[in-house]
Amino acid sequence: MRWSLPAVQSLTAGYADTGGFLALKGLFTSHVTGNFVTLGAALVFGNSGALAKTLALPMFCLAVLVCRLFAFRLKAADRPPLRSLLKLQLLLFLVVAGLAAWQGPFDDPDSGWALLVGMTLVAAMAMQNAAHRLHLAHTPPSTVMTGTTTQIMLDLAEILHGVRPEVAAITWARLERLSVSVAVFGAGCGLAALIYTHLGKWCFCTLPVLGLCTLALRAEIAEADTHK
Repeated sequence: MRWSLPAVQSLTAGYADTGGFLALKGLFTSHVTGNFVTLGAALVFGNSGALAKTLALPMFCLAVLVCRLFAFRLKAADRPPLRSLLKLQLLLFLVVAGLAAWQGPFDDPDSGWALLVGMTLVAAMAMQNAAHRLHLAHTPPSTVMTGTTTQIMLDLAEILHGVRPEVAAITWARLERLSVSVAVFGAGCGLAALIYTHLGKWCFCTLPVLGLCTLALRAEIAEADTHK
């Protein structure tokens, strides 16, 4: 049960990153530091989208800051921060889907509506990053897979080299969790590409569905905890 929520979040992150990259002409919404690379390419080749890529990191940072302050207030009011943050992320997903359906497709990623969609999606994924660090830090990261892939290879090396049985059991368990995270993230990327190919701007409508799944899993975990 407890691994289902991170898995859905990894699926969501892969989907949001690929959907945003395709529909918003090269904007990374989860792995925002990747925009530095595409920004450099846009400046050299004169491609559009430089403004969106420039604003992505400041928007991400601002969203994480606001998320943390919001969590402090929720905790002081004795309200569950994770559930509230996931609800807010769902609301942002609904805004993204609605704006994309209304104003898309976006030929110019630096146009007003495209910027609004892109920055809203960046903020939603920033909240997912913050929620993970604050409340799900014991689970694999759901957005950036570089460190996860590195750990997978390190664990494989340890197993191939040979370790004590008790260490091997822990390593195999971690390897399984991390591998699931990477595989599900990749599945989200592939799903977004497939849906965008056939539906274009409507691909963003899948995000609220994923948000609802995340909330449902969080509710099941909370209910299970109350019966312990």
